[in-house]
Amino acid sequence: MDWGSVAGLVLAVAGILGGQLLEGGHLASLVQPAAFVIVVLGTLGAVLLQSGLVHFVRGSRMVVWAFMPPPLEYEVQIRQACSWSFTARREGLLSLERFLEQADEPFVAKGLRLLIDGIDPVRLREILEVEIATYESGRRQALKIWEAAGGYAPTIGIIGAVLGLIHVMENLSDPSKLGSGIAVAFVATIYGVGLANLVFLPIANKLKAVVAQQSQRLDMLLDAFCGIAHGDNPHVIEERMRAYFE
Repeated sequence: MDWGSVAGLVLAVAGILGGQLLEGGHLASLVQPAAFVIVVLGTLGAVLLQSGLVHFVRGSRMVVWAFMPPPLEYEVQIRQACSWSFTARREGLLSLERFLEQADEPFVAKGLRLLIDGIDPVRLREILEVEIATYESGRRQALKIWEAAGGYAPTIGIIGAVLGLIHVMENLSDPSKLGSGIAVAFVATIYGVGLANLVFLPIANKLKAVVAQQSQRLDMLLDAFCGIAHGDNPHVIEERMRAYFE
């Protein structure tokens, strides 16, 4: 769990609500179901239209990474790479088959399989670089739904404000209905701007950082696979891998 992300979200919401209380307002005045429906459903619909269902679903699932990013486990993977290298130097590349069944992610399994098949180091690098580029492109395309939500939410909040004012204008003869219309108008704007700047855009930027870290980890593994294919000394491979996160 990334407690910094959790604390940041709590602090941001607390700041808004605390300011409302300090100004003498009531928290209940910020609860407007109509404004919430307009902003949230309108934003979701616009994002879905832009991104398509596949990227929308993948991006929605990635939100977990903002609070529980996948572990990097640099040290574990360095030890694994050193073990592969020592084994390959002593017993040959075919001996790496024993590690293939223990591979816990597709990228590692593919790298080991290419080594076992005796693929040329240059060709091996080309294949795995395409794999990394595909991974990064897919994840970045998916996380764009949060950037899009951050762009659409404030505008849809303004639409909610206009709808609220239309409701006010339609009921000028009935003062009892004016308050609810004005409340929807202003609260919809708060929801749109608040969700964009406190939730959607921070999540998008956090996911960008996580994807960058994961891509760097894959680059590190790529370097290790190429080093093993070249027959480099395991200690050289280890030092080169450590340079990625020092």
